[in-house]
Amino acid sequence: MKKSNKEALIIVDVQYDFLPGGSLAVSEGDQIIPIINQIQDHFDLIVATQDWHPAEHLSFAANHSEKNPGEVIDLDGVPQVLWPVHCVQGSDGADFHHQLDQSNWEAIFQKGTNPRVDSYSGFFDNARRGDTGLGDFLREKGVDRIFVCGLALDYCVKFTALDGHSLGFETFFIQDATRAVNLDPKDGEKALQEISSQGIQLIDSSYFLS
Repeated sequence: MKKSNKEALIIVDVQYDFLPGGSLAVSEGDQIIPIINQIQDHFDLIVATQDWHPAEHLSFAANHSEKNPGEVIDLDGVPQVLWPVHCVQGSDGADFHHQLDQSNWEAIFQKGTNPRVDSYSGFFDNARRGDTGLGDFLREKGVDRIFVCGLALDYCVKFTALDGHSLGFETFFIQDATRAVNLDPKDGEKALQEISSQGIQLIDSSYFLS
């Protein structure tokens, strides 16, 4: 596959807290790192997103009395899954894994910085009140096709792909370069069905070898 300056790779949240040993670990999350490093060679434009929460973020179960991770609350009119404390600004858990090749990244877009609204997508917060600037950045670069990978399949990667598609980018979802949280064992499977039903193309890394 030829490189194109109209294509971009979006690497979502490959941070220590989402990897084995982290506070919100995704099973086998570390297995996607070699795949992501390999496919980066096929892109001239690479960006990443980074969960970057203040310690008082209201998506953390610890910031609600008598609430536990996995419970769902109403947060300013938006359903909110409560999570373990993770990816706190400046913490080791918020860092990208040291084996992840960052040498050719054009930009990093931080999300989840507003303590009153979570931000799964790399484009918008969950209430769609805040914009990270990623969409405008890609348009300014002339991008019309995006390829999405990272963690986790059923939350941040899914919503990044859906929002990218809604903004008019031709969107590809790299299945073997992501893993699911799976609060429910079928969440990953359901996410892939939802993504595909919206017209997003499901591919794997072999796509770049053709």
